[in-house]
This record gives sequence, C-alpha cells and structure tokens, in this order.
Amino acid sequence: MTIEGERTTGADRSARRAVVGRLSWGLADQAASSISNFVVGIYVARSLGVLAFGAFSLAWVTYGVVLNVSRGLATDPLVVRFSGVSQASWRGAVARSSGTALCVGTAIGAVCLVAGLTLGGRVGPAFACLGVMLPGLLLQDAWRFSFFAAGAGRKAFVNDVVWAVALVPAMVVAARAGTVAGFVLAWGASATVAAGYGWFQSGIRPRVTGARDWLREQRDLGYRYLVENVSLSGANQLRAYGLGAIVGIGAVGAVRGAELLLGPFLAVLMGLSLVTVPEAARVLRQAPHRLGTFCLVLGGGQATAALLWGGVLLLMPDRLGEFVLGDVWNSSSHLIVPVTLAVVGAGLGTGAAAGLRALGAARHSLRSQLFASAFYVSGGLGGAALAGTVGSAWGVATATLGGSAVWWLHLRSALRERDPHTISNTPTPSPK
Repeated sequence: MTIEGERTTGADRSARRAVVGRLSWGLADQAASSISNFVVGIYVARSLGVLAFGAFSLAWVTYGVVLNVSRGLATDPLVVRFSGVSQASWRGAVARSSGTALCVGTAIGAVCLVAGLTLGGRVGPAFACLGVMLPGLLLQDAWRFSFFAAGAGRKAFVNDVVWAVALVPAMVVAARAGTVAGFVLAWGASATVAAGYGWFQSGIRPRVTGARDWLREQRDLGYRYLVENVSLSGANQLRAYGLGAIVGIGAVGAVRGAELLLGPFLAVLMGLSLVTVPEAARVLRQAPHRLGTFCLVLGGGQATAALLWGGVLLLMPDRLGEFVLGDVWNSSSHLIVPVTLAVVGAGLGTGAAAGLRALGAARHSLRSQLFASAFYVSGGLGGAALAGTVGSAWGVATATLGGSAVWWLHLRSALRERDPHTISNTPTPSPK
C-alpha cells in the first residue's frame, strides 16, 4: 500500500470514528430524554389515575404541537444550514434561533394561559401552567438542537441529564400536591433549570430582537417546516381531542399509557432530527451516493428495535404492568400490538424524513407529512367511531405504516432529482 493510500485509509477511519462518536452521544442524549419522559409519565399515571392522567396527556400533546412550531421556525433550519459550519457562523445563528424559540414560547404560552383560565375543570389549570412554562421548555429544546448542529452531542446529553436530575425533587413536591397542575409546573420548572444551564454551556445569549431577521432569512425552509411539523403534532392533538369526545377522556389516558410502554422509541422518534439530520447532511456532502442506504439502515434499525420491544411487552406479566402503570394498565394492555405497529411505521418513515431534511427538499417532505397526517387523523378517529379505543389504535397503526411508504417514495423522487445517475437504485422498503 502506498503512503497516499495509507493516508486515505487513515482519514476514512478517522471519519468513521467521528460519525460513531456523534451518533453515540446522540443515542446517549435520546436515552436520557427517553428515560426522563418515561419516568414522568409513569409517575403521573400512578399518582393521578386514568381520568386525571388523561387531562395531563392533553397538556402533553399540546406541548408537542407548540414544540414542533418552535422547531419548524427556529431549530430545523438551524440544523439543516448550520451543521458543521464555522464557530462564528454557528454562534450568530444560534443566538437568533434560540431567540426565536423564546418568542414562540412566550406568544403561545400567553394563549395557553388565557385558555386555561377560561376552561377551568380538570384541563384548565393544566393548560394555564403549561402556558407559564412554555418559554423554558422551548429554550431547553433549542439548546439541544444547537449543540448537535455543532457536533457537540456531549453538551446536549449533559443538558438533558441536568433536566432529569432537577425533575426528581420537583416531582416529589408535585406528588404532595397531587394535582395535574402541580405535575405540569414541576415538569416545566425542571426544564427551565436545564434551559438556564444550556445558556451557561453555550455562552450565547438568545437574541429575541433577532427573531424577525431569522424568520426572514429562513423563510424558504422555516414556513414549510412549520406547516409540516404542525400537521404532524396537530394530527396527534386532533386524534387525542377527538378520541376524548367520541369515547371519553379515559380513552386518552389508556392510549397514552400504551405509548408510555413504548416510550424509549417514541422519544427517540420525536427528537430524531437532533442526531440524524446533521449526520445525513454530512453524508450528503461527503458521499451523496450513500444517503439512501444511510436512511434505510436508520429507519430499518428503529423499526426492528420497536418490534423487539413490543414482543417483550406482550410477554410482560399483568402484575408487572400494574406495578408500572397502576390502574391505567387494565385499559392500556389491550393496545400494545397496534401501538407497536404504529411505532414500527413511524421508525421506517423517520429514516426517509431525515434524508429529505438533509437534501433541503422541503416541498417533498411537506407533501409527505400532509398526507401522513391526514391519514393519521382519519384512521384514528374513524377507528374510534367504529370500534372505540382499540379501533382508534388499529386505525393509527394502519395509517402510520401507509404513511411511511409515502415518505420513502418522496425520498426516492428527491434523490433522483438531485442526481439521476448515481442514486437511481435507491431501495424503497415495504411498509409491511
């Protein structure tokens, strides 16, 4: 082997080690996020019972919608356009992006606060408290995206660990109060602590005054990602509200309980772009012909892991299920199979979604998400009308598997548009 060949091989090995390192920190961060979300959900379910847990779940779902608004406008464009750039460019973009996230949290938080004070009952206090906590929740999420864009996954992991540690005393205090509002405040206050620590880690002050410039500069991606993200989380919210109206609020708690059992994978899917979009962007720059394979391995690996976890859950004794979920277990245990299949479909789809984000193919990703969201709402509510909670779960599973096929068809089209010669044989997985 020549000296030049040895240098090339050494460079390839270093690049592979760098990729493994970034993915490892990403997995560690998602593990920390998954565990904390799982523990919060289980603790609240056991403490409140199925009806109050349903109210908490509605606030949680609403947070997911707002989070996706913030990501679409603030952090998704950051990850696509400022991954692996110079330090000065990254710092300037992060200041404006995090300032945008704070503006989104403050504006929508005020709406939630007013709505919560108006509603009253079980749900109203939860929404009012969510409105107060939204700025801190969104800023914490913005720091995570920022660190991964810089390839500093270790900082994102540490930030999530800080949130998890702060959750412990907060949840103990909330348990003494024994109210939905108390748990929402505890969850949001601990996220705000982590948001403050993220500010310390980065040394960057969020520029709220730079939000308008950021939105103007990123409008070609930001507004399409906004519609795409909101259609995803909005579909989930519509399904939850519709299920509560058709079957009852206890059905919302039952579905959320089943999803908690698959929490590690759902949390990974929700925050997947933290790791995969920056990495897919690097693959695109360095070896564009490998992007399709990268996405296929990513999606297939998640789907397989979800199937294995679902199989383990089916073997779980009722005693253990009751210990984990309390009274919610009796309602949730019948939903394990369809909820697992829904996560399998989502896992396949996120592989293709990461590729479309890396390509900056916002038109393709928007069309895919709009179709998948419409299918999701139709399946979830149509199934609820026909067969109650179980029917809704099976409707969502069918919709998610079908939606993953649409994502892959659009990725294939986007790859061909970019380079029809080198990427003409990109595989398209079957949704079965």
